[in-house]
Formats: sequence, structure tokens, C-alpha cells
Amino acid sequence: MESLIELRRVGKTFANGTQALAGMSLSIEQGEFVSLLGPSGCGKSTVLRMIAGLAEPSSGEIVGGAGKGARRDAHDIGFVFQEPTLMPWAPVLDNVMLPLKLKREPPGAAREQVGQALAMVGLEKFARSYPRELSGGMKMRVSIARALITRPKLLLMDEPFAALDEMTRLKLNDDLLRLWQEFGLTIVFVTHSVYESVYLSSRVVVMAARPGRVVADEKIDAPYPRDEEFRLSPAYAAACRRVSQALHGAAAPAEAM
Repeated sequence: MESLIELRRVGKTFANGTQALAGMSLSIEQGEFVSLLGPSGCGKSTVLRMIAGLAEPSSGEIVGGAGKGARRDAHDIGFVFQEPTLMPWAPVLDNVMLPLKLKREPPGAAREQVGQALAMVGLEKFARSYPRELSGGMKMRVSIARALITRPKLLLMDEPFAALDEMTRLKLNDDLLRLWQEFGLTIVFVTHSVYESVYLSSRVVVMAARPGRVVADEKIDAPYPRDEEFRLSPAYAAACRRVSQALHGAAAPAEAM
């Protein structure tokens, strides 16, 4: 199968001399759900930013589909940050519409697309609400709707559910899997949670402590759709143990220093 995104021995050193990544190689195929897991500071978010074109590698290269090196279209990529980053002065409708305004979409068509995007995340009745009137989970749904409004091929998510309570997080995990399957997305998801990564992902990529690089690439063979029955299954427990052991090994060098 063709790679949608490929990192080839990517390195990243910041201006202050911090080496975030070294020899990071990773291939992501169309339709995969890949979670990046690793110790704090190992460069997970840096990888997402470079894939999105928000930062450039110091060495190596990042290439698009089929390895042709074609520059990625910004509208083919949606990005969901850890914080919803909504405009507090604007209603939900205008927050979700922002990417379409930047694309100069006709207002009528844009409004229809916003309605569809809000329906996807169950917020069609909140188009006129302001961010201050929404719960944390609802704000994150708005952020996801905004990321999906341009129908991107690739959705990048940087710990989007980290600040939410457990019940809301579990519900949004299920909603995200539904959207992933319904729209044929490719998702790269950063998380610190072994349990979340195993539940969501077709692959869990474990990164070493700084400088970040891939030290384990665990395939999660459980079929979709996944539900509470999977969370309680021996297969889930075994996969969590396997990924947890890989994560412990990734963090060991940093602990030994």
C-alpha cells in the first residue's frame, strides 16, 4: 500500500541547541489510525508540526503520498490541538467556518458545510452559541468539526482529550473512531495514555526519550468497531501490557541519566 506520509531519518534541532529528534523514520499509510506514544519531551508534538508544515526538519525529509516528495496541500491536513483554540468573540458557526473563509468559499456553500460538520459532531443545535457557553468536551467537538470542515485526507491530533474528564474522554474516543471510519480519514494521534492509544489505534508507535526516534511499532490487531466489550477483553489487556513494556523501555535511558 502507498504511504500517505513518510518521514525519512528526520532530525530536528532547535535554535537553543536542543535536539528534539534524531533519525526519526516513520511511514503512515492511507486509512491508518496511528498513535505516537512516548516520554514527555520526546518530540511527539514536533513530529505533528513538521508533518503539518508548521516546522521544518533540520535533517532528513518528509514526503507525501507515494513517496514523490510533492508538497502537501494545507487543506488536505486538519490539525486539532490540545486546547480547542477557539475565537471567544465568535459563535460556534463562525469558528467552524474559519478555514472555509480562508479558502474563500462562497458564503452559502460554506454555511451548508458548517451545518454538516456540526451535525457530524452532534452540535447542530449550538451553531449560535459562544465558546464560553460550552463544556470542555463540546469545545473540543467544535475544534474537531473545524479541522474536518475542509474534508482533509489527514487529521493530526495533539493530545486533544488530555484535559477532559474520563467519561467525556471515553465518549469522544468512540466518536472519533466513528468519524475516522465514516470519512476514511488517516489519523496521527499524540497521547500519553497507553490505554487510549491501544483502544483507538491500528498501530501504536513508541518513541524514545529525547532525542526522539521510533523504538517500537506495535500493531493492534483487534477489529473495529471497538466498544466497551473490547476494553474488558483479554486481547486489550495483553496489548496494553505490550505497549506499556515498550514505553517503559523507551523511557529507561532518560531515567538512567
